[in-house]
Amino acid sequence: MFEDTHDEHVLLTPGPTPIHPKAQKALMRNMLGHMDPEVFALNSEIQNDLRVMYGTEEGAFTALLAGTGSLGMEAGFANLVEAGDEVLVCANGSFGRRMAEMAARYGAKVRLVTAPLGEAINPADVAAHIDGVNMVAVVHGETSTGVLNPVPEIAEIVRHSGALFTVDAVTTAGMEPFKMKDWGVDYAYTGAQKCLSAPPGLAPIAVSERAFARFAARRSPTPLWYCDLDGLKDYWVEHTYHHTVPVNLHYAFHAALRAALEEGLEQRQRRVRQMGRVISRTLEPFGFSHYVKREAERLPTVLALRLPEGFDDAGIRKALRQREISVTGGLGPTAGVIWRLGLMGESARPAPYRKLMVALSDLLGEPSLVGRFDDVVQQEAGELALS
Repeated sequence: MFEDTHDEHVLLTPGPTPIHPKAQKALMRNMLGHMDPEVFALNSEIQNDLRVMYGTEEGAFTALLAGTGSLGMEAGFANLVEAGDEVLVCANGSFGRRMAEMAARYGAKVRLVTAPLGEAINPADVAAHIDGVNMVAVVHGETSTGVLNPVPEIAEIVRHSGALFTVDAVTTAGMEPFKMKDWGVDYAYTGAQKCLSAPPGLAPIAVSERAFARFAARRSPTPLWYCDLDGLKDYWVEHTYHHTVPVNLHYAFHAALRAALEEGLEQRQRRVRQMGRVISRTLEPFGFSHYVKREAERLPTVLALRLPEGFDDAGIRKALRQREISVTGGLGPTAGVIWRLGLMGESARPAPYRKLMVALSDLLGEPSLVGRFDDVVQQEAGELALS
């Protein structure tokens, strides 16, 4: 029989993240219809808050897609790419490769700009391949390797090309600087369950006026009806029926996003960086090291740590899971090589990671590990009280 252990389980994965208490409470609200005036008022607040989070132009179209971040990714290509379009995709990990596959499925002629695993995309490589492209697509924070790609620098190159600029902000929006208007991003998306610590099932998107103009000039109808921009705009702006949205997920998302904005995006950026330093400084003496060598290229929200020599990755993670602690290993070539520790939203706090250190201290036979963690937290708390 299934045993409910959600109050005890420690979730330290790169998504989903622990649900914010306010979002958990909002999730239990009584149901309203998706066409109810109160729901439309809630949606309007969500749209305004998303404009703040993404840093959009005034009045930019924002919305929640009823699906996870991968639907946000696909909706961008479905609406803004047509057969024969030239699309340049920056791929230095699993999710950049997924972008390339999706673009190709919608008929794009895909050009790839790549970088070795654990390294960021070089903007000069983008500049060398951008002539004649209709769209440039990049993952801001590559979840599979813990790399932060230089989106502002790439954006400056795209700005002078006339191409649309699509950015996967799944592990950055809500916890890292994101300036859609200033950078010239045309389409951005994330997942509710990432930096905002809301339940999975929603993909918050933002669309520029320039992207809408490109969409309006399409030569053929959007192949993905469910996420057609006109249909979405009918519901979110005109308040006419398109499909039934998951109202209770909207309640929870609204609460989580509002909590993030009330905490302050700059404070959240400081908090995640501090927690990254706490964890890496704690584990370095025990043989863990940064997988991403250049500090400027490290994604703060997904800490990728190379495992010590001889470390039993699968065995230790299984033992942790038996103690109600979930951590995530590498994907593909990095399986057994790294751990990817989530530092998004409510996971970027000392309490859950202290539980990890207690367990690792026992499993690795390193009694000093917990004390070291506590000492480093105290040192970091001089700048910002971590709780």
